[in-house]
This record gives sequence, C-alpha cells and structure tokens, in this order.
Amino acid sequence: MITADRAVFRGALPGGGRLIGLDLGTKTIGTALCDAGWNFASPATLIRRTKFSKDKVALVDMIVRQQVVGIVLGLPLNLDGSESPRSQSTRAFARNVEDLAPILLWDERWSTVAVERTMIEQDMSRAKRAERIDNLAAAHILQAAIDALVNA
Repeated sequence: MITADRAVFRGALPGGGRLIGLDLGTKTIGTALCDAGWNFASPATLIRRTKFSKDKVALVDMIVRQQVVGIVLGLPLNLDGSESPRSQSTRAFARNVEDLAPILLWDERWSTVAVERTMIEQDMSRAKRAERIDNLAAAHILQAAIDALVNA
C-alpha cells in the first residue's frame, strides 16, 4: 500500500510499531528510525546507492533487523506543490519497495533546508554537513510524519 493520506496509513498500522523514514537521493538514501510508540525519530544508517537490487537488499536488512512495520518516504514536490521528475522517481521507488511494508508519502519540501540551517547555526563544517544531511533530513521527515500520525 502506498498512500499520502496519513489516516489511511495509520489505519494500516493499528498497533503502531517502528517506522523507517527515507530521504531518497540520487547517490544516497538517508534513513531514520522511530520508536514503536511514535515519539521520536533518530538518524540511522546512510545507504550509498548502487544498483536498485543492492539498495533494496540493504533496506530489507535494516527493516528486518529493526522490526520496522511502515515506511515514511519523503516526496520531493515543487514549491507550488506540483510534482517534478524527482517526484515521479520517488513514486517509482515506492512501487518497487511496497512489498516490504505500507508506505506513507510525505511532503519533504523544506526538510533539507531546515536541517541545513540548523547545522549551520551549530557551526558545523561543510564536510560534516554533507556527511550527515541525508540522515538528518530523513529524521526530520519522519518526525513530522509521526507528529501528524499521533494527532490524526
């Protein structure tokens, strides 16, 4: 199941459970995990993209090890809310992994900007920002989603 409707997603997971957040890039997949009670999201392991089959194996491994029941996938939209070629690529990725767990597509328009702004305020070097931004963006996406799911 792939949906952008948080009530539908929540209905597919009546018992809660751990969720994984994904920030899909062309070179990496940022990941984050939340606790089973949907209280807080934390950055997890960065997946360096190679071939899709290897990327999926890495994702499956993480889902199984962490007992994940649902996926929150950042959907890159244009500022006006319309979809772009990256949105379509993300939807294709979702279709290719929907057999793993229910998927919630989450608007990620400001996630990377918000995370980068915070890292700059913390006086983090450009190199460290580049190394951490994808996982932190995934955590930002996942935290926004679980906050909305808890209040749905």
